[in-house]
Amino acid sequence: MKMLKKTLMATAVALFALPALADGIVIADAYARASSMMAKSGAAFMVIENQSDADDRLISAASDVAAKVELHTHKQDANGVMQMVEVPEGFAIPARSSHALARGGDHVMLLGLNRALVQDEKVMLTLTFEKAGVMQVEVPVDLVRQDGMMGGMQGEGMGHKHGASN
Repeated sequence: MKMLKKTLMATAVALFALPALADGIVIADAYARASSMMAKSGAAFMVIENQSDADDRLISAASDVAAKVELHTHKQDANGVMQMVEVPEGFAIPARSSHALARGGDHVMLLGLNRALVQDEKVMLTLTFEKAGVMQVEVPVDLVRQDGMMGGMQGEGMGHKHGASN
C-alpha cells in the first residue's frame, strides 16, 4: 500500500511538470507573480512553442483571478522610461519556433486581481490562439523567482509605469 501511494504521488508530480499542449502549441515554464500580496495587478510568463508547420498568434488571454487580462510588452518612451503597453494584435508565434513571455518583455497582464497571488498556488489562464484555438493552462504562482529583467535589472517598479491602454 505504501509503495502504491508513492507511485501515485510521483505520477501526480510528473503530470504537473508536463507542459500544456494544444494543436501544435506547447506552453512551457509558465509562472505567475505579483509584486506584493496587496497588489491589484500581476503577470504571467511562459515560453510558447509552436511545433506545427504554420505560423500562429496568441490573440487573447483570460483568467478568473482578474477583472481584465491583456497581452502587454515594454516600450521605451522619449524620456528613456520603460512603459508597459497593451499589444491588441497579440504575439506572433512562428512555425517551428518559440516566443518567450518574460519579465521586462512580452507578458500576460492580470489587471484588477480579485484575490492575492499566493506562492505555490495555481492560476488558471485561458489562452486563445488564432489557429490552435483555446487552451487552458494551469500556471503556478512563483513570487520568489529571480528571472533576469531587461539586461539584468531585477524587481518591479524600477523606472517602469503602465501606459494608457487604447
